[in-house]
This record gives sequence, structure tokens and C-alpha cells, in this order.
Amino acid sequence: MDNLTHTLSGVVLSRGGLNRISPHATWLLVMAANAPDLDVISRLGGQSAYLQYHRGPTHSLVAIPLVALLVTVLVGALRRKGFSWRKAYVVSLIGVASNPLFDLANSYGVRILWPFSRQWVNFDFLAIFDVWIWLMLALGIAGPWLSRTVSREIGAPAGTGRGMAIFVLCLVGLYCCGKYLLHERAVAVLEARIYRGEVPRRVAAMPSPVNPFRWVGLVEGSGFLERYSSVNLLEEFDPSSDEVFYKPEETPRGEPFRSFLEFAQWPVWRVTPLAEPEGAVRVELSDLRFGPPGSSPFTVTALKP
Repeated sequence: MDNLTHTLSGVVLSRGGLNRISPHATWLLVMAANAPDLDVISRLGGQSAYLQYHRGPTHSLVAIPLVALLVTVLVGALRRKGFSWRKAYVVSLIGVASNPLFDLANSYGVRILWPFSRQWVNFDFLAIFDVWIWLMLALGIAGPWLSRTVSREIGAPAGTGRGMAIFVLCLVGLYCCGKYLLHERAVAVLEARIYRGEVPRRVAAMPSPVNPFRWVGLVEGSGFLERYSSVNLLEEFDPSSDEVFYKPEETPRGEPFRSFLEFAQWPVWRVTPLAEPEGAVRVELSDLRFGPPGSSPFTVTALKP
């Protein structure tokens, strides 16, 4: 998920009761929920390094206790007075674990079993950012503030906001369960059809960040990939919304394609002849999960003579 979601979830988790365990829970949870994403600095090493390390080592089960310890030490060094290391570590551990837990639910995924496995794991039922989760978490933060404002106006005792935070956390959990069921329904709709005279080898449904009922459908056949830009579960399936991409007879090898293919779960190739030099072509490799060729932000391009 995006860092706004991680930050908001850290604050709501603190208000939901973890601040009873440690008085420094908010600082710990906000930092811990974002700490695994420090692997973004791998971008400085180029695209190959970024694909190799982003959402890999720091998001794995092995790293969670170590990252939590690092956050605890950092906060403890800044706030020594009344700091309980054991309780702070427990809170930090929860915050760090929330990051890959959210990331597992989206289309990008994580290498949760690194270093034992380099396989990407993703469940595809949440978008990388989800507007409804933003709103629910924001409610968990703004709701208690509004309640305290009203209480001061009428002279009533102000609440702690814990009840609202717990309600919002339950609401987010129910929403995620609902999105999982809708995802399974979208996959079933795609699996129930014949494509170009054959049963699909595999299908996938990519979520919308706004409409829970709208999905992008991906279908793989023996020699083609199809992308359906709108699989709306509230309407009849529209087969005319597809884009077809045919698989090349031979795929280029070497860097940077080798590193990208470890990441891309729906690779699609596009070869474009160039005017000069004579016989040269531009080869593009994209991941169809994030858009069609030409608009996907995850694309590798190379020139071949």
C-alpha cells in the first residue's frame, strides 16, 4: 500500500489501544508501519537494483523482527525517559508487520519468504492505494477530534477516541473481507468464458482504487494475452472491452529483461521497427497488471540492431 495508508493505520492502531501498552505508541507505530519501505533507496542503484530489493528483504518474515528492533532503538534513543524497551518492541513489531500484511493484499505484492524464496506473493484484492481505506482511517483520526470539540462546547467530558478507532479498524477489516469476496467473484466471471476458442490458462482481476465493483481482467491463452479494462460486477460482462496482445515467437534475452521478468507476472512484449539504423527495432517489455504497453509505469525498453 501507499505510505499515507501505512501512516494513518499506525495512528489508528495507537488510538485503538496500543497506546495503553506504550506511551510512545504513536511514534513507534507511524515509524514502524513505514520502515520496511526504506528499501526505496535501492532506486539509487538503478532499475535492476530497485526490482531486486524493493518489497523484498525488508518486507520478509525474517526481517520483521529486525526492522522492529531498529525502530525501537531509534525511538528509545530519542525518548529515554519512561521508555519500556520490551513494551515498545511489541508495539513496533505490530507496526512493522502491518506493512507487508497490507502489501500482500495488493497487486504489487511482496517477497514475503525472502531469502528462502524469491517468489512474489500477492492476492490482488486491494489497489496499491484505496480511497475507501483512506476515508475510513481518516475517520478514525478526525472523528475523535470532532467529538472532543463538541464536548468542549457543551461542557461534557471528552472521550479518548479509542472506541472510534476500534470501530474503524473493524470496518477496514470487513471492507478487506468484502473486497476479497468481490475479487473471487471477478475471477470466477473471467474463468467462466472461452477465449479465442480455448479455455484460459490463467486469469487475474486487478482492483480499482475507487469502485469496489470494477476490476481490470487479465486472461492468458496459449499464444495471447487479453486485457479487459472494465469487469463490472454490477453489469453483464462486456467482452468487447478487451485488448489483445500476441506472444512473440522468440523473446529477447539479457539485461534488463532478465531482472524485470523475475518481477513481471503478466509480461507483454511490443516490438517496433525503427527507421534507422536499418533493421533496428525497439523492444518493450511491460507488466500488464499496471496497464497496457505504452501506459504501464513498469516497462523496460531496449534497442536491438
